[in-house]
Amino acid sequence: MKRRNLLPDLAPWRTSPDFRRMWVAGAVTNFGSFLTFVALPVQIKDLTGSAVAVGAIGAVELVPLIVFGLYGGALADAMDRKLLINATEAAQGLLAVALLVNTLLPHPVVWPLYVVAALSSALTGLQRPALDAIVPRIVERDQLAAAAALNALRWQVGAIAGPSLAGLVIAYAGLSWAYAADAATFAFSVALGLGLSRSPAAHDAKPPSLRSIAEGARYAWSRKELLGTYAIDMAAMFFAYPAAIFPFLADDLHAPWSLGLMYAAGSVGSLAVSLTSGWTTRVHRHGRMVVYSAAGWGLAMAAAGWTGQVWLVLLFLGAAGGCDMISGIGRSTMWNQTIPDELRGRLAGIELLSYSVGPQLGQLRSGSVAALSSARTSVWTGGAACAAAVVALAAALPKLMSYDANDHPAVPQGAVEQDAAAGTEQAPAPAA
Repeated sequence: MKRRNLLPDLAPWRTSPDFRRMWVAGAVTNFGSFLTFVALPVQIKDLTGSAVAVGAIGAVELVPLIVFGLYGGALADAMDRKLLINATEAAQGLLAVALLVNTLLPHPVVWPLYVVAALSSALTGLQRPALDAIVPRIVERDQLAAAAALNALRWQVGAIAGPSLAGLVIAYAGLSWAYAADAATFAFSVALGLGLSRSPAAHDAKPPSLRSIAEGARYAWSRKELLGTYAIDMAAMFFAYPAAIFPFLADDLHAPWSLGLMYAAGSVGSLAVSLTSGWTTRVHRHGRMVVYSAAGWGLAMAAAGWTGQVWLVLLFLGAAGGCDMISGIGRSTMWNQTIPDELRGRLAGIELLSYSVGPQLGQLRSGSVAALSSARTSVWTGGAACAAAVVALAAALPKLMSYDANDHPAVPQGAVEQDAAAGTEQAPAPAA
């Protein structure tokens, strides 16, 4: 295979100025968000010493994510997505400032950490559907797989650099520096977002309501191949997402220095896939792509929990991250190629639940199992259960395995893009 066939396809970056702006804004913001991603569980661990208390982060984030994720999907189809994204981005920055203020107190308090986690989850639910739904507006259909890989690459830059640096910052400078850096990245994103052009809703868009949310849910239910992607991602994250107990796993392995590397290892594996993702643009059976890679994620996590050697743990976590990246490209391509534009916000809200609620529940599951047994047991049993669940779901939803992009012509964009073309330029969206 020629080398150029492995390298990432840069067509979306070359042809879409909006995509380039979105990529840069997201890269900066993601870096800061991953600093807080590590700092928050570390701070709760330091204040409480409890694995259950750390795992409870997922519990307090769950309900806001479900409620506001579904509502945010309807909102993304009913209003200017630029306004929605910028408002929620600014609010996320204020939450980072609140974490900083609490940390600077002589005696930091635990409960504000949970309040901020819940509010941040609600804002993510409101914002993320708009971020996802805008991509097919600014990227050509035949570039969607490449755009998914490049967006993942952007995310991975922050996921690797953020946790790796966070371990050093927390150890040598303190938690306050991590939160301060996160607040600064949100300020950058908002400043960039204010200069973006509008991304209006269709002139006949329905206002957010339970009925409009139900309309999106009915469409998702009618598409069993899409339903399969949601279900498999939910199962994979519920059973095999042990990030909350990494501080305890590092202690069990007598390697506290490895904590930042554990958080970064999965993204290193994902980055390796992204940097060699040229082959993904030639895949057309994306359902099988999702199933095989999700099963691989579970098996790699099981191996990471089973071994007692820290370097092997890091290796298997990296392999899991690579599998997750392949699954993510397959899911994103299926969604963006086949969902009508007027439903993308609401379907993105359902998508948000599949890949976000799963990790929140997964944190609670992993923390609870670790408290009853050990961190290693929590990791390997979850990975094994994940692989079994993926096999069962693939058997129950045969349309997922038979999905072929060649059988699905491009969906019409309808009045939404006509309105956008008649008004201002199409708008990119800074990613949180």
